[in-house]
Amino acid sequence: MSSKSHPRLQSLSRRIVTIVAAASLGLLVGAAATMPDGRPTPTGLEVPRWVSLKSSEVRARQGPGLDYRILWEYRAAGLPVQVIAETREWRKICDPEGAVAWIHRSVASGRRGAFNATTAEVPIRTRPDDEAAIKARFSPRSLIALDDCEDGWCRVRADKLRGWVKADAVFGASDAALCDAARPAGEAR
Repeated sequence: MSSKSHPRLQSLSRRIVTIVAAASLGLLVGAAATMPDGRPTPTGLEVPRWVSLKSSEVRARQGPGLDYRILWEYRAAGLPVQVIAETREWRKICDPEGAVAWIHRSVASGRRGAFNATTAEVPIRTRPDDEAAIKARFSPRSLIALDDCEDGWCRVRADKLRGWVKADAVFGASDAALCDAARPAGEAR
C-alpha cells in the first residue's frame, strides 16, 4: 500500500518529515556556537557568555591546565565573569577588572550574577523604567543575583527583594565581549 493511497500514511509521513526537519535545524543551531576565532565551542554554548564563580577560592591560571602557573586566586563566590574562549575542561574568562585568566569548568556556575564595580550606589527600581520608584540601592563593590536582561534593564534579586537595574550600570550584563580572547592570560586591559 503506498502513502499516496492512504490518508493516515500521508499524515504520518508529513509528521515524520516535520520532526526530522526540526531535529536537523536544532542540530544546526546548536552547532552554530563559535569562539571568536570561528571554531565551534566544545560545549556548544555561546561565547561570550556569563557564568559566576562557585567558590570563594578559585585559582586563575595562565593556561588551560593544572600544569600552568597560578596567577591569582579569586575570593568571591558568585562573582560574575565572562567566558571569552573555552576548551572542553577550561574556561578563559574576563573579570570585572578586565583581567584575563583560565579557570576549570568545575568552579564555574551557569547562575548569573551582577557586580557593582563602581564606587557609587546603583538604584534598584520597581520596574524597568528610569522614572520608577527606587526600591533599594545596590552597594558599591557588591554582588546580587541576576535573573535576565532585556531592553537595557536587568531583573535582580536578593532574598525577598526583586527589582530592576540599568544593564550598563553593572558588570555581568553586557552582550559584547569585554576582553579580547586573543589576549594572553594574566594581562589586564
